[in-house]
Amino acid sequence: MPMVASVSMRSLPTPYRALVVGSSGAIGAAMVQHLQADPRCAAVLGLSRSSQPRIDFDDEASVAQAARALHAQGPFHLIVNAAGLLHSELGLPEKRLAQLNYAQLTQTFRANTFGPALLLAHFAPLLARERAVFALLSAKVGSVGDNRLGGWYSYRASKAALNMLVKTAAIEVARQQPDAVLVALHPGTVASALSAPFRGAEIGRAPAVAAADMLAVLDGLRPQDSGGFFSYTGQALPW
Repeated sequence: MPMVASVSMRSLPTPYRALVVGSSGAIGAAMVQHLQADPRCAAVLGLSRSSQPRIDFDDEASVAQAARALHAQGPFHLIVNAAGLLHSELGLPEKRLAQLNYAQLTQTFRANTFGPALLLAHFAPLLARERAVFALLSAKVGSVGDNRLGGWYSYRASKAALNMLVKTAAIEVARQQPDAVLVALHPGTVASALSAPFRGAEIGRAPAVAAADMLAVLDGLRPQDSGGFFSYTGQALPW
């Protein structure tokens, strides 16, 4: 991990428990490392397709099974979903309407929208009843109001839909857990496999830096911010 400022989630109770979904990816792994280094963190668990329990957004049952398996290890004060999909063997993000197809649309929505929706459904009950944060990585290109370039159809749409799910879930969760914060979070361009085809290695920030930025933003959010869409800089983004 590059030398970056240490992260301490001071707004969370001492000790706190954390859970990172997508811990095998660049951002997720960096978040786990930061949280493990925080002396105030009692435990941080990482979930991925290869973890135990495993979680796979292409396997609906695995999400519920993972939540049941982790119930006894909770409650959790911090849950972050760092899993997502920008491109795959089906192709790069669509630049034109003529490139749209069911296979790529379905795959993108399963990874970026449907899986995270199930995560909200099954893991929100694992949040602590005191101060707790549930963040799902979104993307600025999912902002309808900020879309000036077009293209990237399924990715943009899947993240816009994710933002609505987070907003809606935040309203419901607040009725029983007024101290909980549910947010969509834009990580910026990060040097990772996801951004590699788009000059990510040249223009992206190191995963350790990106993870530290985002954890710092989450640490500063308050219940009135729940349901919001934020950048790694802390800026509120337009829907």
